Amino acid sequence: MYPACIVDKFQELFGSAPQVTVRAPGRINLIGEHTDYNDGFVLPASIDKAIYFAAATRPDTLVEVFAYDLGESLTFSIEALDKIPNHWSNYLKGVVDELQKAGLSFGGLNLVFGGDIPLGAGVSSSAAVETGLAFVINHLYALGLDTMTMVKTAKAAENHFVGVNCGIMDQFASMFGKKDHVIRLDCRDLSYAYFPIALPEHTVILCNTGVKHSLGDSEYNTRRLECEEALRMLAQNFPSIKSWRDVSFEQLDAIKSQLSDNVYRRALYVIGEIERVIVACEALDAHDLATFGQKMNETHQGLQHNYEVSCPELDFLAARAIENPAVIGARMMGGGFGGCTINIVEKAAAADFLSSMKEAYSTAFQKALVCYEVALTNGTESMA
Repeated sequence: MYPACIVDKFQELFGSAPQVTVRAPGRINLIGEHTDYNDGFVLPASIDKAIYFAAATRPDTLVEVFAYDLGESLTFSIEALDKIPNHWSNYLKGVVDELQKAGLSFGGLNLVFGGDIPLGAGVSSSAAVETGLAFVINHLYALGLDTMTMVKTAKAAENHFVGVNCGIMDQFASMFGKKDHVIRLDCRDLSYAYFPIALPEHTVILCNTGVKHSLGDSEYNTRRLECEEALRMLAQNFPSIKSWRDVSFEQLDAIKSQLSDNVYRRALYVIGEIERVIVACEALDAHDLATFGQKMNETHQGLQHNYEVSCPELDFLAARAIENPAVIGARMMGGGFGGCTINIVEKAAAADFLSSMKEAYSTAFQKALVCYEVALTNGTESMA
């Protein structure tokens, strides 16, 4: 269906073929959760669920856009960008705004976009919209932007115009993805390295709880403050500590009496998660999927008990998964309080895994479990 339907709709609306077709993927994060704002590492990858764009330049400063999946159209001028509360166009306008603020000159667009990224599953459809449009404008108007600049532009669009204080991982993974690889992104300095994760006998399956508990936003802010408090206390006691990357378990235990139980456990999780990503990457280099999966399991335990950002549905799915001998690793993925678990499962047992998980979840929560099998792909790229 995609991207042919996007191209066909473009031709129907605008009477000509698009000048460019672009694929901007969603992303998963295999390990490294809540470490992005703590100067740690994350380990994301682009996936084969994407937003597709068909686009062409136009001689004026208007953007005439059709959101295929919503069946909605909108026309706006790049010279008068107005924010519409909770509207999909804000993600596009934000990118235009950031490019203009950078002093770049370009004209209007005819644009159709849509895709198969599941909404509400925590695989970053918004970041794909932002990176895709940045790529489209850069390509059509030959702006000469490098990939990292487009990533930063997309992130800034979400921070400033949309008004969401996200980190850079989602946009980075959507742009920098590489087939059959994960990316270890250092959130302290944005350096990165690829690690191969060919899975000839395994597959990645996301299990979507279908819930999003209202605790999310307030608890997220609380976790950030608790981490800042812990790091401040550590730095007061150990002047050599400048960031979480400098902290050892021994140093944390030395000041345990100075911290509340909650703050201590948040710190315990952050130190452990930074270490887990390093060990997980070493395991990938050694083609040791068993150790990699064990680190995923440990991450969920840390998120559940020490960082306390899980929920009953996520804990049920993770616990149920790791009881299955065909599952290498399973954990909640994303900010928490709902969303998906990510599971690495033997391909031969995938059908049985899906049916048993769906049945168990329906029995436990009287709710249908929606699952997605995903593959690791290249990042944002031109298709024509």
